[in-house]
Amino acid sequence: MKRMRGIISYDGTGFSGYQVQPNQRTVQGELERVLQRIHKGEEVTTTASGRTDAGVHAVGQVFHFDTSLTIATSAWPRALNAQLPGDVRIQSIEEVNPDFHSRFDVVEKEYRYRILINKRADVFRRNYVYHIPYELDIESMRAATGYFIGTYDFTSFCSRKAKVKDYIRTIYKLDLVEIEDELVVIVTGSGFLYNMVRIIVGTILAVGSGRIAVSDIPEIIEAKNRDIAGKTAHAQGLYLWRVSY
Repeated sequence: MKRMRGIISYDGTGFSGYQVQPNQRTVQGELERVLQRIHKGEEVTTTASGRTDAGVHAVGQVFHFDTSLTIATSAWPRALNAQLPGDVRIQSIEEVNPDFHSRFDVVEKEYRYRILINKRADVFRRNYVYHIPYELDIESMRAATGYFIGTYDFTSFCSRKAKVKDYIRTIYKLDLVEIEDELVVIVTGSGFLYNMVRIIVGTILAVGSGRIAVSDIPEIIEAKNRDIAGKTAHAQGLYLWRVSY
């Protein structure tokens, strides 16, 4: 039995998230359906670095699975992509140590969030960016980002639906990059709570619109109270960009 690690990209628009759900179209469901077909009906379970919600995209999601097949490593991406739908692509497959775990061995994740800062919405990007039609104070937003870097209890930036005991996470980098008419939030950390990136983005946007002061950010973190942070930014602007081991 061999353990294989893959990198998968997907357009989250047509999915109810990554993780398998009953009677829902999911990325994991599509992937395991194809793996089962390749394995002649044998069920194959995949494990990913983490789940993504409905509408969220991925450039570099990582997953692993075990196989007894003798398919050449270089042939796996072709075999999978030939049967996967067009909104899912396997970027690479490699054999790894049998004790590798795509979730528990993660040391760093990078997410990116795309914001369209234009008075006019773009019909062709509506599923891939979050449109903000009003002016933003980008310098204040940049000033706010510094307060998130470090190790903190991020309860204020976690969905109430989360079922975790430990809310402490470390953010290594949080940058705002302007690319033409888009503002891209790039955040790298040890791991993220449920909706954490989208709530951080929503809070930074609230700073940009003047609803939250830059100086309020440390108090919001310290309060450990979801009610006082910003709104959860929409799903379509979020991308799981890279996972490091």
